[in-house]
Amino acid sequence: MIFGSISYLNLLPFQIFFKKNISNCHIKKIVNFNKSYPSLINKKFLKKEIDAAFISSIKSKNKKCTNLGIISYKEVFSVLLIQNGSFIKDIESDTSNALAKILNLNGQIIIGDKALKFYLNNKNIKFKDLSLEWYNRYKLPFVFARLCFNKKDKKIKKLAIKFSNSKTKIPQYYLKKEALKKDISKKELLWYLDKIYYKIGWREEKALKLFLKKAKRVKKVSR
Repeated sequence: MIFGSISYLNLLPFQIFFKKNISNCHIKKIVNFNKSYPSLINKKFLKKEIDAAFISSIKSKNKKCTNLGIISYKEVFSVLLIQNGSFIKDIESDTSNALAKILNLNGQIIIGDKALKFYLNNKNIKFKDLSLEWYNRYKLPFVFARLCFNKKDKKIKKLAIKFSNSKTKIPQYYLKKEALKKDISKKELLWYLDKIYYKIGWREEKALKLFLKKAKRVKKVSR
């Protein structure tokens, strides 16, 4: 099974869970090999170069997906819009770029770990948290990505259910390693992960449908 993995901190709990729940060493190597940023994972998934992945919500319409996603409620601190004038998209993102358009916000979009570091180190610079802006407007969480699959549907569905019903504890050596790699403290890493959750319920489904509907309208207008 070839699994595409977003190489951001927001998926660290799932990545640890995934590795604990697969026994084949060769599969583990493949998983590590296919780590990348969201928009590239999207392209690989749509070309069916990978069997399953968390793909951007905007690309998940009509795809075979589980009830797992990357979700935030109010602030997320890793999807920001720096208020510096004209619209500048982040090439690593598809969903966040569309979200800014839906919210009619101009500025430079930054996502993922670099956005988190920007927030931690530049609190004096004006920015907007796109997850919070979405909540303020619609009073709903925001689903940034969904776990979808091209193949191995039984295995992926089984993993998704198991992950939904478990709480993954991140070992101290993983926390230390990731904090060092991302140049943040362990405390900051855990604080950030507390802003993310993964199970898609009825409220998240409602938010996802609303986002996809509005993204379609924005796309039509921009043509």
